[in-house]
Amino acid sequence: MSWHHNLRLAQLAALTTPHENNIVLGLSRPRTLDLKIFQGTRWSSSSPRQWSTPLAKRIAEAIATTGPISIAAYMRQCLTSPDGGYYTANREGRDQFGQKGDFVTSPEISQIFGELFGLWLLTEWMMQGRKKQGVEIIEVGPGRGTLMDDILRTVSTFKSLASSIENIYLVEASPSLRAAQKYLLCGDSALEEVSTGYRSTSKYAGLPITWCEDIRFVPNEPDKTPFIFAHEFFDALPIHAFQSVPPSQTPTQTLSTPTGQISLNRPKTEAQKPQWRELLVSPTVPSSIITPSATSIPSTKSKDPKPDFQLSLAKASNPSSLLLPNQSQRYKDLLSTADAVIEISPESHSYAAIFARRIGGSKNSDSTASSGVPPAPRKSEPSGAALILDYGPAETIPSSTLRGIRSHQLVSPLADAGEVDLSADVDFMALVEAALGSSNNVEVHGPVEQGVFLEQMGIKERAEMLIRGLEKSSGQGTEVAGGSDQHPANSAADIETKKKAIGAAVERLVSRLPGRGMGTLYKALAIVPERGGKRPVGFGGGLSV
Repeated sequence: MSWHHNLRLAQLAALTTPHENNIVLGLSRPRTLDLKIFQGTRWSSSSPRQWSTPLAKRIAEAIATTGPISIAAYMRQCLTSPDGGYYTANREGRDQFGQKGDFVTSPEISQIFGELFGLWLLTEWMMQGRKKQGVEIIEVGPGRGTLMDDILRTVSTFKSLASSIENIYLVEASPSLRAAQKYLLCGDSALEEVSTGYRSTSKYAGLPITWCEDIRFVPNEPDKTPFIFAHEFFDALPIHAFQSVPPSQTPTQTLSTPTGQISLNRPKTEAQKPQWRELLVSPTVPSSIITPSATSIPSTKSKDPKPDFQLSLAKASNPSSLLLPNQSQRYKDLLSTADAVIEISPESHSYAAIFARRIGGSKNSDSTASSGVPPAPRKSEPSGAALILDYGPAETIPSSTLRGIRSHQLVSPLADAGEVDLSADVDFMALVEAALGSSNNVEVHGPVEQGVFLEQMGIKERAEMLIRGLEKSSGQGTEVAGGSDQHPANSAADIETKKKAIGAAVERLVSRLPGRGMGTLYKALAIVPERGGKRPVGFGGGLSV
């Protein structure tokens, strides 16, 4: 979770526009933006405004001081504010993951998912010469620690690989999630505070695990071989959204003279060219005093609460709209398309650049990426790899994908600040550009569909192994899909139920049928050392050492 910088909204005032905005966007559903005109509305001071959450009130108060804020600033506060953020607030008994939470991730669906991540690490380690020391495992946004638990359980069975691992780093900003990860991965081992964060000892091979709030706190030594994992991490990073605005229709001005009218030829200004304008977050008008013609963002269901906030189009360019859409030709090509909406995540670009530099070293000794990532130490030999799995389009730029999720349902992302998970589609091509632009010594493979990746990694073969183990079980513990707990042998009916559960979990992970599974929606991307285009396992390549 990169939302590790809990910036105050007031610090973002320089990126906002004045209060007066006259176009409002309504979200009829979390993936669709509907442009409508916001006509004059009067506010009432007879009674105080009631906000859905204390965090919503604090955000609104900040906006009253600074003016409308970017979607990125809003997301950052909703997810990581120490004063009620979705992931950082200390709510007793709160669990965002699993059937009782707000969403289920792939590692929670089947243990096989994490096992295949461990096997992918093994294949890359073998392809890079089976290094005997200096191997590091890094995961950003580890959730409850389920994925890392399955990775380490798998890796620990390969003794040569396990003995080469020197450190494990988990990049986690949430104290409550860090506690859950520590309990799962380390049990009762002591947790000590160190200069980079916190450290404990894994129950697998006694490997040290260090928690850092930001990947920049993870030591970056050129002689190390980092294997980096990011599963459903980039979708939660803050985004900026911009809309292309056509040239203003300024009437030709004339000058009256004794001899007649003279047209004044005005130089072509920026206002007479298409411009990117940022979509900003501002409070809605209370429903009790809103005029019938005014528009706010409705909820996804009629019974859902009215959103506290709405998206409005800035009346003028701001620093973000002048800078971010000009960083890639992909964005520039859409400027001439009237009303085109694009989403850009600078933090995502920064993380992809950091991954690439840790693997391949800096592009040159004094370079600093446009994302602001400081140069990494020179590496005598590129090593390591990064595996990213998330959801989003394979090639196109995400547009109007901001969504809220609560209790496994899509809800308005602008209601119940701090109580709703926020996410947006990942721009995989932007990650590719950021990685390749940050190091000359890396290759990027993908994105490929999750179903393709998992099938090439052997998910169905592993499922068959688990099923055969169930069939052969006779009073012995057997691992089943959905976790690594030991389950005693039960009746034939119980075993059949478990076999069906394994099959259903695999089908959910790889299915390409709309609404049936995750095989197409989710994509896999790999960053590896430059090696002449040789594909990694899972991306069309095989293992040859």
